[in-house]
Amino acid sequence: MKTSFAALWTIWNDEDGAVTVDWVLLTAVVVGFGAMVVGLLFEGTSSLSEAIATYLSAREV
Repeated sequence: MKTSFAALWTIWNDEDGAVTVDWVLLTAVVVGFGAMVVGLLFEGTSSLSEAIATYLSAREV
């Protein structure tokens, strides 16, 4: 019975998978932040391009 507890304790203290989980979470946060920045930039440039188009369409060449 002692060997099964020793095996369970070894598995419990193994931190190899914990590093993988950390990197997956860190990557997800970076990707989410990047998507948010792209969305904000797209919204800002879209309204700016509409303002430029309105300005230019009112001018005569």
